[in-house]
Amino acid sequence: MKMAVLLSGSGRTLDNFHDRIATGAMQGSIEVVVSNVPDALGLTKAKNYDYPAFHAKDNEATNAILQKYGVELVLLAGYLKLYQPPPHLQRAVLNIHPSLIPSFCGAGMYGMRVHRAVKARGVKVTGCTVHFANEVYDEGPIVVQRCVQLDESDTPDDIAHKVFDAECEAYPEAINTVVARGIDSFWP
Repeated sequence: MKMAVLLSGSGRTLDNFHDRIATGAMQGSIEVVVSNVPDALGLTKAKNYDYPAFHAKDNEATNAILQKYGVELVLLAGYLKLYQPPPHLQRAVLNIHPSLIPSFCGAGMYGMRVHRAVKARGVKVTGCTVHFANEVYDEGPIVVQRCVQLDESDTPDDIAHKVFDAECEAYPEAINTVVARGIDSFWP
């Protein structure tokens, strides 16, 4: 499956995808990387991996780039903007969220905001969710969830580290599941 990675930051998830594809642990091929942030470290990493890498300031520019690469699956990897795909990709956008949806999700809930809310609420278990994205934040069909046990002494940074470790396993597993079952099998 031909994939695009959309990112806004450091590209840690791109690193994970690249390593997993190289070892055969993740199916598919990364055809292009796009960032809405012109100097995102993830773009530099993409170029170092020999992936075509572009800055695009809006959905129209992003979609024009994806069209050139025949993308079949879009992977949101810390992309901090609501992505609106073209009609032929509307059901083919995967996202990873740093909590167990439906908890700690929705508009404005991303990154450390989630981990601080988890700590403030005092939950004992959190995790991550890989789901298909639709027009509403964090409401598309769920593909994979991973639980993470928390300790009383965990700080929001500790929680972030534990959840990212789970994400590194869950996202490739979800991609492999989508490749095996097909995108349409997840949608009603």
